[in-house]
Amino acid sequence: MRFVPLISSSLDPARWVPMGPLALDWDGALHAGWGPAVRRGAAVHVVHLPGRSPVEEALEVLRHGLGPDFLAIPVSRPETREAGFRILGHLESLLEATSGRGPKLALKIEAGAEAALVDLLRQARAEAVGFCWHPGTADAELLADRLWCGVCGPGSDLRPLQRLGYRWDMALPATDPEVFQAQAAVLEAVHPPVLFPAEMPATALGRPVVPDDSVVFGRHLMPGLDGDGDDVGGHS
Repeated sequence: MRFVPLISSSLDPARWVPMGPLALDWDGALHAGWGPAVRRGAAVHVVHLPGRSPVEEALEVLRHGLGPDFLAIPVSRPETREAGFRILGHLESLLEATSGRGPKLALKIEAGAEAALVDLLRQARAEAVGFCWHPGTADAELLADRLWCGVCGPGSDLRPLQRLGYRWDMALPATDPEVFQAQAAVLEAVHPPVLFPAEMPATALGRPVVPDDSVVFGRHLMPGLDGDGDDVGGHS
């Protein structure tokens, strides 16, 4: 996986743009330097919304033309049917607002609420909505088929994601480029990239996966396996 800096949207992007794709933590304001930076080719991978008013927040982000790949939205467990309908209503509005404009929606689900949210999305046939891993995620396997982005801390254990074959961008909160680079280097050393999952997911789109016995991975293709079958870390 590639580690990208997650910086506040009100922070001057000048020192960060040369580092490649960035993730933004939306705080309701956007530094004036972002407009010129994006016009010069700065890439915004994902914008993390506070989630207090997700539709309004998303519309404000879209208004600035940052061109993110994903909007990450915190979502709590729907304790009542009304709460579930409210979540679906927000998602419907967000999908309509983002249609044809680029960003996909990735839900950052409250720890332990994965099953409830996946079931809610399955009933609503909301396959266009994905997920964002975070350190509180309790069941990454349940989200693996649509795990589009992630955010971690310097000490996060990312081995569960490695076992599932996650190899996309992982945002790391940052305020100083040099500190970020040092922390990212440590994480990259501890969590080398993988090519194939060591454990195939048991579900996909909320339904059980039926294994195909005719398909067999050679041992040399499986990440993190040495000659004795011990897990020693994946390599691409």
